[in-house]
Amino acid sequence: MDRIMFSQPFRAGNEQAYVEEALSSAIWHGDGPFTERATRWLVERTGARDALLTTSCTHALELAGMLLELAPGDEVICPSFTFSSTATAIAIRGAVPVFVDVDPTTMNIDPVSAAAAITDRTKAIYIVHYGGVACDLPALQAVADQHGLAIVEDNAHSLGAYFNGQHLGTFGTFGTQSWHDTKNVTSGEGGAILINDERFAERAEILREKGTNRSRFLRGQVDKYTWVDQGSSYLPSDLLAALLLAQFERFDDIQTRRHAVWNGYDKQLGAWASDNGVELMTVPEGCEHPAHLYFLMMPTHEDQTGLISHLKEQDIVATFHYQPLDSSPAGRKLGRTPNPCPVTADRSMRLVRLPLHAGMTDADTDRVIGAITEYRAG
Repeated sequence: MDRIMFSQPFRAGNEQAYVEEALSSAIWHGDGPFTERATRWLVERTGARDALLTTSCTHALELAGMLLELAPGDEVICPSFTFSSTATAIAIRGAVPVFVDVDPTTMNIDPVSAAAAITDRTKAIYIVHYGGVACDLPALQAVADQHGLAIVEDNAHSLGAYFNGQHLGTFGTFGTQSWHDTKNVTSGEGGAILINDERFAERAEILREKGTNRSRFLRGQVDKYTWVDQGSSYLPSDLLAALLLAQFERFDDIQTRRHAVWNGYDKQLGAWASDNGVELMTVPEGCEHPAHLYFLMMPTHEDQTGLISHLKEQDIVATFHYQPLDSSPAGRKLGRTPNPCPVTADRSMRLVRLPLHAGMTDADTDRVIGAITEYRAG
């Protein structure tokens, strides 16, 4: 019996042809024709004002920090329940990530906790739409507006996700995307920054291109290019953009398959969950999720490890997720936690993510469901 992997990249079909086309061209570097086509697709799909492909979502978050001019002495509020990239992109600027707790249902940043952590040093709020389910955007925007703060959306889970009909990643000043091979579409590694405030568009190009105005030169807007600002090299090879474009072009097919798996879990695990004190993943009203992940909230930590082990015995890979950043070694050294984060501490020890990828068949989904329903909590 084949192992059911937790995640695996989907072969869209045109990846090899597009990469061969890029290899046959004279343009292997960044910002070639495939980058242009992939970027255009991303802007049209999300409705962002502008977008730039980057070498990772981490780099997109770093670029956002540079554009906001985060500096030593600044503070940025972020959830404790997130990947380290959200915090490292703050800390690398010398600013302090301030960790706050999350909502117990969605695992998204809690607006009340965020508001309570604001000081006169706070410059921004970095939010994460966990599993592609929108944060409480009206409440967070009200907090940000009251204190004059920028919002950056870590949108790594959320391509194809909406709140009240608007694509996630387009509410804040910036949104960031990930094309890591655990995501719905992938180039292996890669990301993008969505730029929703036109005031930052030109400088974003400069910072991404080693601090030069090379992009303006390539468009014929200047006759030479030179070093004009700080920056780094955040643009991916056109070879990666070719691979990504092939994935983008099959996005709707990928999503159809992923939603079939997600819906199968949601519809068929309800009775078992009720009998075993397990909470199923919840999607609040107004949220359209992208079937990025499906999680179960087990009643105890022992049941978290117990279910993962039970599935492993049947060659099914399930896993936990983020460990609290506020209690991590780097979080203690580089961050600040004004108030305890009990929800993060508790729920990170109980959450189980189930296998979910576009390569799963109906039979695979049924096999996972059958194995889960054999498990008895407690």
